[in-house]
Amino acid sequence: MSNSFSTPDNLEPEAGFTPASAIAQAANDLRNAAGEKARELVHTAEDKAAALKERAVESAQYFRETAAERATQFKAAATEKASAFKHAAADKAEHFRETANEQWQDTRVRAKELHVTAEDYIRQNPTKSVLGALGVGFLIGLIVRR
Repeated sequence: MSNSFSTPDNLEPEAGFTPASAIAQAANDLRNAAGEKARELVHTAEDKAAALKERAVESAQYFRETAAERATQFKAAATEKASAFKHAAADKAEHFRETANEQWQDTRVRAKELHVTAEDYIRQNPTKSVLGALGVGFLIGLIVRR
């Protein structure tokens, strides 16, 4: 009896039956095709990864440049505001200084006028002035004792 799975070398294969070398060749072809497809997929994945990396680097560079530009703009605006505040404060200080100086001059003039008026009054009324000074001194003495 003959084995249906093997054929002698001198016999033709039965219909629907393929020799082992043909199966091995088909398996090799399939393995080669799968390997080629895997290499294509790897190459495609590498290309996509490289493109993504390049886009990420470009995006990071763009964000870095934008951030630096915004920081420069912020610094310029802050410097401008600080300068404006400095000038405003200097103007206000100068205005206060002028106003205080004017007030001081007015006070000095009034004090001199009061002094001159008091001297004139004392020269014109020496008795009243001495008695008034004694009365004020007496009242102050009473207040201090209590």
